[in-house]
Amino acid sequence: MRKNLSIHVLMTVVLMLALTVGASADVSISVANTSDIVDLDPQGQNDVPSSRVRAQIYETLVFQDANLNLVPGLAVSWEQVDETTFEFALREGVVFHNGEPFTAHDVKFTLTRHLDPENNSPTQFLIGFVDEVIVVDDYRVRITMKEPFAPALSHLAHPATSVLNEKAVLEAGEDYGTQVAIGTGPFRFVSWAVGSHVDLARFGDYWGEPAKADRLRFRGIPENTVRAIELETGGVDIAYNIAPMDELILEANPLVVLDKFETLATHYVGFNAQKEPFDNVLVRRAINHAIDVDAIVDYIYTGQAIRAASPISSQVWGANTDLEPYEFNPQLARELLAEAGYPDGFSTSVWLNDNPLRMEIAEMAQANLADIGIDLEIQILPWGTYLEDTAAGRHDMFILGWSSVTGDADYGLYALFHGSQFGNAGNRTFWSHPRVDELLDLARVTADEDVRLAAYWEAQEIISEEAPWLFLIATMEVTGLRNNITGFEPHPASHHKLHTVTRVE
Repeated sequence: MRKNLSIHVLMTVVLMLALTVGASADVSISVANTSDIVDLDPQGQNDVPSSRVRAQIYETLVFQDANLNLVPGLAVSWEQVDETTFEFALREGVVFHNGEPFTAHDVKFTLTRHLDPENNSPTQFLIGFVDEVIVVDDYRVRITMKEPFAPALSHLAHPATSVLNEKAVLEAGEDYGTQVAIGTGPFRFVSWAVGSHVDLARFGDYWGEPAKADRLRFRGIPENTVRAIELETGGVDIAYNIAPMDELILEANPLVVLDKFETLATHYVGFNAQKEPFDNVLVRRAINHAIDVDAIVDYIYTGQAIRAASPISSQVWGANTDLEPYEFNPQLARELLAEAGYPDGFSTSVWLNDNPLRMEIAEMAQANLADIGIDLEIQILPWGTYLEDTAAGRHDMFILGWSSVTGDADYGLYALFHGSQFGNAGNRTFWSHPRVDELLDLARVTADEDVRLAAYWEAQEIISEEAPWLFLIATMEVTGLRNNITGFEPHPASHHKLHTVTRVE
């Protein structure tokens, strides 16, 4: 009896030790995102908070590394057969999170769905160059283009072109992206508590190096100070977009590490150029002269921004670095308003989401514009409503950012300024110019880099003169990490992949 009891006690102790070891080995990483997501369909809204979560779930044919080099993703290699055809050799042995094998048929389904007008994807412009997708065999696919398209591979590296599983999408129907999200990435989707968090778990059958963390939780925390406090107190392990004032506080905390890097993003105030008075270029120029952007850089983005003269960051290939920003000159602004027929100013509104830095920009702009007779009302909208209503052109002015994710000027200019891209595709100013359209079209079809560069520089000169934006800043970004978090590698497009991240106890 004693022998059996001793064995029982020993087995209990061993089991408890095993459970303790298992528990200590289990790693859950909590990430403070800047907002709740909109959806998890890569072909859905092209917003950064959603893309940061999708980047863990899905993969693209071609991947753009942290140095913006194009490297193999789900395609192990590719060949340009002729000036309008690429053939991709696909990675074998890859499975989706639902157990379905990854094949060329999924690539064809993904791109065909993306091109379908009924799908109404806001990122359809990314693959508008595709004419046909041909399945050569299960692990070879050919993509033919309507005409030569210089940034084709860069576009296929964009997270919005992530490969979907046909069976999962068709079975889920309207629930895809909210209740169901199936990719080939190192983490699989578990659940989304709307307004709170998204949970992911390590995918055990991932083809590459397994994720080091067992689980990821993305929490939508739009308030900068709250994100910083959550990081400081250990409520989260990683916090994105640490605000300037919070950076100053956190850099003195030995339990926190700050990772600062240059991004591909610019932030701007857009005008609805199809509404009075913003259909008048003199009004748009007047506002550019009326706003003290240097003060915005110095006092709102201390150490985290560079004043922008161009619509794209200098980190992006094709940026016109010779442009000069608009001078802060309220008197000239008043003269331009009078010339435009508004000597006494006018009343208008600016839309933004509940981003604290954008609120500060709006308040500073409100004060500057009051000085020249413009009464500016600030309206804060929920993120989803904001995107939907600005895409529909219901706004006067709006504050937004854009990251040229591909690292190529085409992405930073075409979607935002081409006349074919009004609304969801990116051109929420509803401004266009025939010569700019011509230049952007030319730069897409020529392989001559000198011709492309000249076209982009001229286009940016016209955009600067026509001022569909109030040009604000190119951004630095600060990510905060608890000091026991390792393996974080920032990406300049802000779609940070977290499969190498873990906690060291």
